[in-house]
Parts: sequence; C-alpha cells; structure tokens
Amino acid sequence: MIIGVPKEIKQDENRVAITPAGVKTLTALGNTVIIEKTAGLGSSITDAEYSAAGAKMVPSMKAVYNNAEMVMKVKEPLPPEYPLFRKGLLMFTYLHLAASEELTMKLLKSGVTGIAYETIQLPDGSLPLLVPMSEVAGRMAIQVGAQCLEKRNGGRGILMSGVPGTHPANVVIVGGGIVGISAAMMAVGMGAQVTILDISTPKLRQIDEHYHGRIMTLKANPGAIEHAIAEADLVVGAVLVAGAKAPKIITKKMVKTMQPGSVIVDVAIDQGGCCETSHVTTHAAPTYLVNGVVHYCVGNMPGAVPRTSTYALTNETLPYAVELAQKGFERAVKENHSLALGVNTHEGCCVYSGVAEAFGLKYYEFCVNSN
Repeated sequence: MIIGVPKEIKQDENRVAITPAGVKTLTALGNTVIIEKTAGLGSSITDAEYSAAGAKMVPSMKAVYNNAEMVMKVKEPLPPEYPLFRKGLLMFTYLHLAASEELTMKLLKSGVTGIAYETIQLPDGSLPLLVPMSEVAGRMAIQVGAQCLEKRNGGRGILMSGVPGTHPANVVIVGGGIVGISAAMMAVGMGAQVTILDISTPKLRQIDEHYHGRIMTLKANPGAIEHAIAEADLVVGAVLVAGAKAPKIITKKMVKTMQPGSVIVDVAIDQGGCCETSHVTTHAAPTYLVNGVVHYCVGNMPGAVPRTSTYALTNETLPYAVELAQKGFERAVKENHSLALGVNTHEGCCVYSGVAEAFGLKYYEFCVNSN
C-alpha cells in the first residue's frame, strides 16, 4: 500500500502522523511511505531522518493526496484539503465528525472512507488511540490552568500548592476518565486540593482507594456539580462520549457563580465542549473571559508539546496502520472489530451512529462491502 503523510495545517499544530521508526516498519513490509517535506519539523524530526528510514519526500500536500491510497494525519482535514478528497481514499486520523457538519458532508459527498482514531474501541470499552492524547491533555490541563490562575493572565493570583498558612488552589475535575485521572495526578503532585466528579461509583471507589483519600470523590449530578464549581479556582471539563458531541455538563448558570479570575479548561472542546460558554481557541490566542472567568479551550492541546505527543500517539496508531496496509481495508476491518468501530464514513454513507444523530443523517450499519 502507498501511505501518505501530509504536513498538518491546523494553526499551531506541530505533531506529525508517523515517526522514522514507523516508516521503517511499514517499508520493511513492502509498503511505500510518502511524506510532505518539513512535515516532521514541528516535532523535531528532519526530512533526512525520514529519508534514511525509507520514506519518499514529496513537495506538497497535493502530491501526498494524489498518490496515496491511505492518508495518515493527526488532526481532522481542513477546507484546503477538501478538494483533494476522492472516492476510495482511506483517511486515518482524528476526525471528531460530531463537532463538524461541514467535514462530515465533504467526506460523504466524496466517498472517502474515514477511519477515526477516537472511535476505535477495544472489547473492554476502552479507546486505545484516545488514551495517549488524553493523558497529555489531562496533564496539560493542570499545567495551563496553573498559568491561567496567575494574575498576569487574568487569574485570581493563586499558587496551585499555596504555601504554609494559606489555602492551595481548589481544583474541580468533571469526569473521571483518562483525562480526569491524568489531570488529578498532576494537580495532586502540585499540591492542590482536588475533587473529581463522575457518574460511576465503582470508578470513584477506585480513585479513592488509589489515592487513599487524597482526592475528594463526588457522585456527579447537577446539584453536586453546581456546588463544586461555585467554590472552584480551576475547573477541568473532562467529559467525553465516544464519537458524539460532548454533553453540556457545565451550564452558563454555573459559570456565573464562579469567582472572577477563576479558570475553566475545557478539554472536551474537540467534541464541541462540555461547558455552555466554551468555544474553540488556538495556542496563539488560548483564552477569553466570560463573566470574569478565564476560559482555556484550545482544540488541539497536545499540539503544544508535539514531540512527546507525536511519539505517544504513533506508538498506538502504527499497529492499526500496519494492519490496514498489509491486509487491505476490507480484510482488516473484517478481522478486527475494534478497527471496524473506527469507520465513520464509507462509500458515501454515515456508518457511525453518534455522527448520524448529531446531524440528522441516515445511519447505515457498517459492514464490509456495504453500499
């Protein structure tokens, strides 16, 4: 198979979809890997490193799309890429279609088979290609939240740990999944007072047992969330529904109860955000104020630490890429149900229920050779 890797064009996105080790793995199996020149520089990977691993470097994004059978990316395609879509092309990347009707319709109209990293699901319900970036985003949420709490950045002027004789920052994390646990670990390490809310009592019990009471755990319901947020210095929105829009757990009313200079980091923004007052921001202009509350809603948080993120992500994506390349799409998804769950669009049909529901589209149950 010919696998193409274009340079990411989303603002301030410096990750890349493959490493030299990944190139070497794929080419050793008889595949061809073509990479747009300078695609890896943001992650400190040079063209020479790719070439030495066996990749063919091409001058443009167009050259990648026109020659590849499967395009591997990190972030969802943007409008300059839409004209390059064609029937039969495999697109393997984070798609987040439930948050983008335009992209969904372009994929359907073109006949591209879109395989979304975020909806590949193992039998135990876990999302293996979300885990590494969720770990990065969760840890970053506390790092950037601490910076936002500084007075110079519009915050209340609170040190996360406090000092003897003062209160530490009150950190409230809504959602106890990978993002939430990663955020909690960082917040505890920085000495903050930490509360996690989740709907799963067994999950809260596991957190409590692991942290020996160092983290307060609360059953998530509107009343508990409202009370916790009103007292928070930093709120981390860490609620995710795989392949669907994030539910608006944090309401405008709740935001109004927060102290001026408090901070919300909405990690769910890629899926539309879990806070009613959230909208997507960029690394160049990451924050804005609503009712005096600092909102950090960057849509590609791991892009700020691209080398770490690239290597963490490709550790997980490469085995699936190898499977697709060696078996071909039909056999690969037939033999690997987890991979089949990653298919969101195929031959002009929407085959992922969460996306179909988001935009009122007809849902087609995916099966190999479906039309």
